[in-house]
Amino acid sequence: MKFLDDLKVHAHWLLRVALASVFIYHGFMKFPVGGFAQAMGMPVFVALLVALAELGGGILVLVGGFTKDIVTRLGALAIVPVMLGAIFMVHLKNGWNIMNGGAEFVTVLLLVALYFVIKGNDK
Repeated sequence: MKFLDDLKVHAHWLLRVALASVFIYHGFMKFPVGGFAQAMGMPVFVALLVALAELGGGILVLVGGFTKDIVTRLGALAIVPVMLGAIFMVHLKNGWNIMNGGAEFVTVLLLVALYFVIKGNDK
């Protein structure tokens, strides 16, 4: 379909905005990091790194669409270890179903981040 074919070049924005919006929101909500650190039982410095990776990663994935490939890739790369930590430290023990606190949603976020690490701005 010609109409959809013409939109292919812009389709990356659907995933880019979805990923960035989740991480900008959740990264921002972790500040100040003391409460997050306490709730997760982690040092404040580690909580700060997580919050910055989420917020900064989301911003870079979004801004990367307007700038250089490396900006997108670095933003997505910052998200990957955070999602691996979320999967293995928090969600996997609850199974797959998001309704039970499972790994479903965070795994999707990890896969979208990996897509941008691999693909960058290549449309």
